[in-house]
Amino acid sequence: MEVTQDMNEKELIEIKIKEFADLQRIKSAENKEKEIEYQEKILKAQLQSLGIPTGDLELG
Repeated sequence: MEVTQDMNEKELIEIKIKEFADLQRIKSAENKEKEIEYQEKILKAQLQSLGIPTGDLELG
């Protein structure tokens, strides 16, 4: 998906569906901790690709 300053409604819906799917993966995971670590790794990679520093980000 191309990054723009203004997101349209369809793009916002797609993001929320992905977030819901990610939560479902965590809920249904046999090893929830491992799935959470995986989701965190993916999210940090996405943030870094957008130029957002992630060094200080930690889940509590």
